[in-house]
Amino acid sequence: MKKNLIYAAIVAASAGLTLACTSSYTESTSSVQGESQSGGMPKVSDYPETKTVTQQDNYHGTVVSDPYRWLEEEKSEEVSAWVESQNTLARPYLAELPSRERYKERLTALWDYEKYSTPYMVNGKLFYSYNDGLQNQYVLYMADGVNGEPEVLIDPNTLSEDGTVSMASTELSPNASFLAYMLSDGGTDWKTIHVRDTSKKSDLTDTIKGIKFSNIAWLPDESGFFYSRYPQNEAGKYDDSQTVSIYFHAIGTAQSEDKKVFAFDNKPTWNPYPSVVQDGKTLLISVFEGYQANGVYAKSLVNDNSELVPVFDKWDGRYDLIGEHDDELFFTSTANAPRGKVIKVDFDGGVKATETVIESTSDTLSSVSLLGEKLFAQYLKDVKGQVSVFDLNGEKIDEIAFTDIGSVSGFYGSKNADTTFYKLTGFTNPGQVFAYDVKSGESSLFKSIDTGVNYDDYETKQIFYTSKDGTKVPMFIVHKKGLKLDGNNKTLLYGYGGFNISLLPRYSVSRMVWVEQGNVLAIANLRGGGEYGQQWHKAGTKLDKQNVFDDFIAAGEYLVESGYTTPEKMGIQGGSNGGLLVGATLTQRPALFSAALPAVGVLDMLRYHTPSANARAWSSDYGLSENKDEFEALYAYSPLHNTKPGTCYPATLVTTGDHDDRVVPWHSYKFAAQLQADQSCDNPILLRVETRAGHGAGTPTWMQIEGYADQWAFLESALN
Repeated sequence: MKKNLIYAAIVAASAGLTLACTSSYTESTSSVQGESQSGGMPKVSDYPETKTVTQQDNYHGTVVSDPYRWLEEEKSEEVSAWVESQNTLARPYLAELPSRERYKERLTALWDYEKYSTPYMVNGKLFYSYNDGLQNQYVLYMADGVNGEPEVLIDPNTLSEDGTVSMASTELSPNASFLAYMLSDGGTDWKTIHVRDTSKKSDLTDTIKGIKFSNIAWLPDESGFFYSRYPQNEAGKYDDSQTVSIYFHAIGTAQSEDKKVFAFDNKPTWNPYPSVVQDGKTLLISVFEGYQANGVYAKSLVNDNSELVPVFDKWDGRYDLIGEHDDELFFTSTANAPRGKVIKVDFDGGVKATETVIESTSDTLSSVSLLGEKLFAQYLKDVKGQVSVFDLNGEKIDEIAFTDIGSVSGFYGSKNADTTFYKLTGFTNPGQVFAYDVKSGESSLFKSIDTGVNYDDYETKQIFYTSKDGTKVPMFIVHKKGLKLDGNNKTLLYGYGGFNISLLPRYSVSRMVWVEQGNVLAIANLRGGGEYGQQWHKAGTKLDKQNVFDDFIAAGEYLVESGYTTPEKMGIQGGSNGGLLVGATLTQRPALFSAALPAVGVLDMLRYHTPSANARAWSSDYGLSENKDEFEALYAYSPLHNTKPGTCYPATLVTTGDHDDRVVPWHSYKFAAQLQADQSCDNPILLRVETRAGHGAGTPTWMQIEGYADQWAFLESALN
């Protein structure tokens, strides 16, 4: 069964370098002058003083200074004081921007509507997530069948006063007797597994810690489940620089009794994910190192001493388990099929035969689910969603077509479910949920979501522009109807471009508020993403990463040349790998934009891999500074290392969370410090650090509203 994606949610060796500190910390002397500059922004007369250290590292004969290395000591009192001084500057500055309260009010009003996840059926029971409007976290409901009265199964809003404890992921047992769910506190990637009895709607005593990136794989008899966790170090703390192991947890027992099932020794960057198949006789272990390829291995659960049996061990593409039928295991695969195909494996203690069931096409296969002996294949056709239904032999038996520009999600549930559900959404479509009769193939409207906004007043178009090397790149542009192409429109350009992730046409309250004000939203589908399969992804990785920035720059140039906007009225935004995108773009082409919003960004490309094994796994996209040719590519675009004194940079609001242990906040600290030091004009460089917030997942509603109100007000002031 597919996970409930509303709760689901990307990616440590020490650098071993010597830190030499020279000067001492100086208290903040920051201040804001009340007058505004021509761009509409108050001036910052003084930034907090930031000490520098004499730190130099030798990379393959190139000496690189790192004067803000001390900011990597995030938990030190010195760094905490510095962060506080930055917030003392940024928070009042943002609070006093003229449009800030207007944006907050409108965000609050537009956010306040009923929201539904895509439901799914397990053993005749219906499950879905719901938010009545401004609840900080979605509530998980359960009902007896499609027409049953919904009851609250778990309400995360009761778990913390400030709404910062969130449900990260869930997995129902095969008969829906139990729900295993993960909680995250304050946005951290570290999670704790709990188990709820669905009939009693109360938790068992089971509590499992040390979890970061793991799924949950139940045995068919619901006696327990497999999961992945990190070991404890000598200090008793779970250590994400060590090798992840797969454990088995028996229901009703303490974590200390959990049995270690398997580990790939001395492979700290290998992330194993378990699946149980063949009536509990076989454990499949899917192992990832990065995002382009993986291996799949099988282990007998009948024989405790059994060895791993390779299912796919050439690491020649991605292999993702769809489901099973009898002794046949179905997988999606990109091996010799960069846009994806479906294969089945006849497995009986070993691989007896493998065949392709659904061939690769010109469209990108994004996901497949197996229900009622049917394969529901979701495709991207020029980044727009479509669904084809096949039998288990690969014969197409149905197609679900959509006329609007949008994306589709769903088709979850147990494989014998009679009904499944899917949700259609778009930039100006908050969503309709449809029920699909698995036997008849009939769709019917299950739930229409109403926000009170007349979306007929808006339009979404898709254009294709030409990047620096001649590549055609798609981009969505959203705005009110009747927009004049006179270059006078405030425009936000958003991108990501990495890790095979596709930017799809999906509804966002925050973006809708931006567009509602008469502004333009542009979302570019850059190389490095998954919009056109593995080749598109690889064209934006490692030595070719500059292609991503060239694509983004070309998107901005297109918007100017086509009359949508001007450099004075255009801003850029991106988070995580998208934060890297914004950082690299503003250092390469500072005059093309007037505002930049890098969020939780990867900004020090020479040391990004040092905090954890997970961070080191990003090398599949980035490469490593330990390798000479990859170092040269990284050094050429690393935002931290490519700011230049005497340059006028766009007004920049750097944002991060103090609990972000995926892209650790010192990336943002160091970059903001360097940018403040090198800024040569009055455009402000601000660092806003959220407390009890992580990489983004699980952020409570009130915190999101406050954050977007700051960002949109900053953006509007910069683009006036």
